[in-house]
Amino acid sequence: MSSTRSVRSMPALGAVVALAAGMLVALTPAPAHAAAGATLPFTSVEAEAATTTGSTVGPDHTQGTLASEASGRRAVRLNSGQRVEFTVPRAADAVNVAYNVPDGQSGSLDVYVNGAKLAKTLPVTSQYSYVDTGWIAGSRTHHFFANSRLLLDRNVQAGDKVAFQATGVQVTVDVADFEQAAAPATRPAGSVSVTDRGADPSGRGDSTQAFREAVSAARGGVVWIPPGEYRLTSALGGVQNVTLQGAGHWHSVVRSSRFIDQSSSAGNVHIKDFAVIGEVTERVDSQPDNFVNGSLGPNSSVSGMWLQHLKVGLWLTGNNDNLVVENNRILDTTADGLNLNGTAKGVRVRNNFLRNQGDDSLAMWSLNAPNTQSSFENNTISQPNLANGIAIYGGTDITVKDNLIADTNALGSGIAISNQKFLDPFHPLAGTITVSGNTLVRTGAMNPNWNHPMGALRVDSYDSAIEAQVRITDTTITDSPYSAFEFVSGSGRGYAARNITVDGATVTRTGTVAVQAETQGAATFRGVTATGVGSAGVYNCPYPSGSGTFTVTDGGGNSGWNSTWADCSTWPEPGQGNPDPDPDRNLVRGRPATATGSQDVYTPGRAVDGDANSYWESANHAFPQDLTVDLGSSQAVRRLVLKLPPQAVWQARTQTLSVQGSTDGSAYTTVLAARDYRFDPATGNTVTVNLPSGPGLRHLRLHVTGNTGWPAAQFSEVEAYLS
Repeated sequence: MSSTRSVRSMPALGAVVALAAGMLVALTPAPAHAAAGATLPFTSVEAEAATTTGSTVGPDHTQGTLASEASGRRAVRLNSGQRVEFTVPRAADAVNVAYNVPDGQSGSLDVYVNGAKLAKTLPVTSQYSYVDTGWIAGSRTHHFFANSRLLLDRNVQAGDKVAFQATGVQVTVDVADFEQAAAPATRPAGSVSVTDRGADPSGRGDSTQAFREAVSAARGGVVWIPPGEYRLTSALGGVQNVTLQGAGHWHSVVRSSRFIDQSSSAGNVHIKDFAVIGEVTERVDSQPDNFVNGSLGPNSSVSGMWLQHLKVGLWLTGNNDNLVVENNRILDTTADGLNLNGTAKGVRVRNNFLRNQGDDSLAMWSLNAPNTQSSFENNTISQPNLANGIAIYGGTDITVKDNLIADTNALGSGIAISNQKFLDPFHPLAGTITVSGNTLVRTGAMNPNWNHPMGALRVDSYDSAIEAQVRITDTTITDSPYSAFEFVSGSGRGYAARNITVDGATVTRTGTVAVQAETQGAATFRGVTATGVGSAGVYNCPYPSGSGTFTVTDGGGNSGWNSTWADCSTWPEPGQGNPDPDPDRNLVRGRPATATGSQDVYTPGRAVDGDANSYWESANHAFPQDLTVDLGSSQAVRRLVLKLPPQAVWQARTQTLSVQGSTDGSAYTTVLAARDYRFDPATGNTVTVNLPSGPGLRHLRLHVTGNTGWPAAQFSEVEAYLS
């Protein structure tokens, strides 16, 4: 089944972990929640923290650059003869290396242990890199890195040295994973071995039929996959009520781009402890180039697997109720790592490691029927290079808990909670969506379709308003290149993002803002602390202009992000800070506007859209009427310019109004007492109102009690200036 989805488009709009000495290490977690991420059998060491005769590339967040897809946004480039030497962090006898070579090239890295060259080399190739998906809006050539693994055939201890040296081809080394590979497991009693059915463990012969016969013969029991390498040329089907078990993913390897492809199953399928490594070099969404495509049936499990060079690890449709996917590694997929594609109930995806996905690393997409009561828990995700770390597209009572996500790239947040449907019939978010205890490191990216950034954690009312209860708790966001929390209607249609609470978040170093609000709606924040915010605390500029307001409610315990970006006509750049006050800048344009009433389509946003030909009109025959604009921060407003459409058909009239102001949006005081103002097309239908000096105001209100030309308040533009 195709995994094609239309990619997001939007009109352009004006153990907690850290890197210490280059090593991914556990830090003491906050007492509010357990450490995030998977418990992994390996320790990763960044190449830029190792000793090298090569050169460091990065850091860089720019789409299409090699460093932007690297772990930590940095890597080490080796020309022929240059090396990078790692200090081994733990006892190990195996290593996996994430690397890049120039397009069209292949070769190997020589391997040295404590200065002694091994007979083995580590193969490297560009075969699985440089993926192009021209049908996806905003994509560029991507998927630059790949992974290559090696059994060292010897034990090394913490403090030993393992070096990799380029020979004949330039290699950029990103990160090395060191682990102690378990010894091969022994054959379970009573199992059916694929070799007994004629499978070739050398990998030269086609073992497809032998696997099929073993699956059929072992119904109700175990298919044993002994150590060796097995080549399958087509997918298995009819897999049900059976366990497929290998000797461990370092020892039992299946070479296949399509392992199981079936639309239904009676279930009780258990797949564990071997590797499936494909030959997928491009993303072709009409092809089921997946480890599992379709259904394993109820009460099934996938564990201890190494899945690599596939389009998708698991693309799950049909009945997969109560499926458990745990303790797996999913690497180098050209699309999703795993996608629950509707109908999933009670699925648990936990303690997995995913790196280098070409779409969402983990996704739930409620197509045809809702995913319900399912969860992504304690997963570690690194470097999705064209979408999100975790994406929830619709569904009921979904949990995203205690995950660690790092280094997202273009078109992606660390976590996206979304009503983007892609296709129908789609089932929007419903019930309670729990997003708890997650850690996001260097997540969020520039979206080239929107021409503005995506936050580390995004709530997106893309195709419909958020009606579910979205509960975001105990979140850690570190080094987001742009914002921490984003609330947006990604289609640009202004659907509301509401029913949202954010409790107990720690935000450290954001490039722009802590809260990026771009659609109408509301969220309550409690116990959210931020340090090192680059530009301002809040960007609050709902789109389209005049579509409504986004209410940020301070529930207490918040600190470090109480300022608001002042100019909705510009986007903050990382570290820019609020623009200096400009006496000639209209403080009102594009800001959220509300009114006590509106007539038909003549909504408040029309008075702040910069177009003197559009206008707001209040409810008729219902004076007094108010028009209120949130300036975003306290401003010393000294002059207002009020306009009606300039055409002669708008005959001269007088409106009676006073000017009021507030710092908190609740208590208003009179800035200028009521008086009459004459609007005349002969003089441009424009009135200037000079305000007295005094304390600044954030909320500007025009209180209108009369209009001689029409029984309603009317303004085509309200402008506010500092001088």
